[in-house]
Amino acid sequence: MAQLIFTQQLARFMEVPQVETGATDLRGALDAAFADHPRLRGYVLDEQGHLRENVIIFIDGQRTRERKLLNDALAPHSKVYILQALSGG
Repeated sequence: MAQLIFTQQLARFMEVPQVETGATDLRGALDAAFADHPRLRGYVLDEQGHLRENVIIFIDGQRTRERKLLNDALAPHSKVYILQALSGG
């Protein structure tokens, strides 16, 4: 099963889960995580269901580029890291 790992930047707002899912794409995996942790959705997706500008996702070490459909494929043993991008100077 693919594993979703929400990095510790979100821990200041809520409990940060690690989720295992049989989903075959990123959208399905995120939906599975949000079903069990609904508050998490607002930190990851905007009101249109698109990835927030300050969130970056890596799947098996590769940064995702598609921010609206979130249809990146997942392999059965994929590791998906969801993190907030840091900004400032």
